[in-house]
Amino acid sequence: MTDPAPASSRRAIFLDVDGTYAHHGRVPEAHAEAVRAARRAGHLVLLCTGRPVSLLPEHITAAGFDGFIAGAGAYAILGDEVLLDTRFPAALAARAIEALDAHGALYFLEAPDATHARPATIEAMSAFLPRRSVHSDAEERGRRDVTSALRPSEELAGVEFGKITSVHAEVPLPEIAALVGPDVAVIPSSIPDLGPGAGEMFLADVHKAVGIAAVVERLGLERAQVVAFGDGPNDLEMLEYAGVAVAIEGSDPELLDLADHVAGPPDREGLAAAFAELGLLG
Repeated sequence: MTDPAPASSRRAIFLDVDGTYAHHGRVPEAHAEAVRAARRAGHLVLLCTGRPVSLLPEHITAAGFDGFIAGAGAYAILGDEVLLDTRFPAALAARAIEALDAHGALYFLEAPDATHARPATIEAMSAFLPRRSVHSDAEERGRRDVTSALRPSEELAGVEFGKITSVHAEVPLPEIAALVGPDVAVIPSSIPDLGPGAGEMFLADVHKAVGIAAVVERLGLERAQVVAFGDGPNDLEMLEYAGVAVAIEGSDPELLDLADHVAGPPDREGLAAAFAELGLLG
């Protein structure tokens, strides 16, 4: 990690990945340089993503970061120190897998070390998703980054995981979650044409702000020193927690209402401009 800036000016900056730091899995060079410059100025910069660490390829992390909040708050690492690694309890995991299987779901189980999916799910994703829901070469490359990183696992019963992503089910994902019980919650997929069976299932008391709070406590910082950037439903608690909340143009109205600042999207290098406007570059 970089040498700390004076305590009064040091900031901990948390960046959502998809739709905020990266555009369809590709990071604008201006965003990477903004991260490097902020760290040179003594600030800490962490990715704060719904993805597990196992689905963060090197081209996303290449700018260099002080840590990661992954799995939408289930996992937090600062430098080499793991602060949180929250997994589904075994009985709850079994109940979730049983309910998903009973309703024809195609899904993967996310953990820091690997993301597991049955071979049939990977084959369906590789063959079907690009035809149905990809609208550009950039989107297709981003999807292939994910499918190529999945670990084929026919037997999922013993897998320990922190979050589930469904890409298809025969009924809406909230109906499946209701069968699993109140210990889980869901958000819809950011890809609307996958249908209501697609989305993410996670522990109901886990969200990005949980991971951020663990980092803030470890560093001895105040919430006022947190700057958070996000654009999606799983960024709500993060922006509520932050001292400075930055939403991306086009975000849900609920996020925009929380925002102290609005940044342009990654295809317009919005983070680079926002870092400069917020005085984070030195």
